Amino acid sequence: MKIAVIPARGGSKRIPRKNIKPFAGKPMIGYAIEAALACEAIDRVVVSTDDEEISAIAREFGAELPFRRPAELADDITPTVPVIAHAIETCRGLGWDVTHCCCIYPGVPFIRTADLDEALALLEEHGGEGYTFPVTGFPSPIQRALKCDKDGKVAPFNPEHVGTRTQDLEPGYFDAGQFYWAKADTWLEGGSAHANGRAIVLPEWRVVDIDTPEDWKRAEILYKSLAQ
Repeated sequence: MKIAVIPARGGSKRIPRKNIKPFAGKPMIGYAIEAALACEAIDRVVVSTDDEEISAIAREFGAELPFRRPAELADDITPTVPVIAHAIETCRGLGWDVTHCCCIYPGVPFIRTADLDEALALLEEHGGEGYTFPVTGFPSPIQRALKCDKDGKVAPFNPEHVGTRTQDLEPGYFDAGQFYWAKADTWLEGGSAHANGRAIVLPEWRVVDIDTPEDWKRAEILYKSLAQ
């Protein structure tokens, strides 16, 4: 059985109630749930939360909540892997034969079911080894990045590339922060997805990291423009 687990705690600080705040007319978590439900490879969609309001909205969108996330896994510092491992162990304890799990973050209005399918296919192509997830390219070469001190003085991070043509530099990528596929046992073993993963590449315009009210506004403007 392949499941999706959406980790959605209630204590967001930078954007209060971020996971259920209306985004373009829909609670934010709704986008993740709908994408997971539309993915034919995913058998069950689970939301892991400590919050009653999130639970109610998740159920309205069709997700399952077979357990409540314990408080020790719902603070500001708990990483993703233990939360997903807890979900897998709990679901297995309920008799579910969980073989694969896709962690889908709740703040992903630009997620596409086709990307979930592509990443799963990449995982299976390599025998289920490690994790697969989406990345996108940095808008400019990371080798030409600058640092700036408090007086405004700049210096290159990589002085050896000051004179290198940008087209001759290796492209750099960053995690799109949307989802991760892996076998259930890979999640239980722990380890870094970045150090043990393969990636599909998304276009830059479909990746928006929503951490501040300014990010939220920009993402909504982009989302609405793409929907026209």
